[in-house]
Amino acid sequence: MILGITGGTGCGKTTLLNVLKERGAVVLDCDAIYHELLTRDASLLAAIEARFPGTVEDGVLQRKKLGNLVFSHKNALLDLNRITHAAVKQEVLHRLAEKPALAAIDAIALFEGGLAGLCDVTVAVTAPLEARVHRLMRRDGIPEDYARRRIAAQPEEGWFREKCDFVLENTGSASEFQEKCLAFLRKIGIMDPESAGKAGNSRRCRKI
Repeated sequence: MILGITGGTGCGKTTLLNVLKERGAVVLDCDAIYHELLTRDASLLAAIEARFPGTVEDGVLQRKKLGNLVFSHKNALLDLNRITHAAVKQEVLHRLAEKPALAAIDAIALFEGGLAGLCDVTVAVTAPLEARVHRLMRRDGIPEDYARRRIAAQPEEGWFREKCDFVLENTGSASEFQEKCLAFLRKIGIMDPESAGKAGNSRRCRKI
């Protein structure tokens, strides 16, 4: 089974991913894959520099400089996504070639990047806006205005709800959300190997 996990930044997707890792899942974090590619894929860096001159210096992407360009200009963000989504998808396909029994693809752009079609089940993780802002500030060490711009540049919560088969709402404590993740995995059969894969037969969004 391949589980597609999406939702805006700062919603708490990592908790669900950690639960899956504990159960032996191969977890493909597309944000981490992107940053790994930036360290070894010269063609990706060249494409970014060609579209956004001055954002790559001595072979290193200047992330804040690029962020200031794209998070305030929708067309610029679309151009960046076109460049990065293709590279990330190719790497995901390479890592799935061994056909693991259980895998999870973690991607904010699960649908836009063409990855949802690889998944048996898709789930959106959501959380209140203010919780996301403060989580992002704390996690990435960024100011509040930059955190809000990053969130505003992504699809709204309703978009994820409409697209995904299931929705996990992260509205309580960390331990409460972890228990909710476990209950969700039981519901779709991952905690019971004999029923794994059956959840893919239902494509109607359900709130958990």
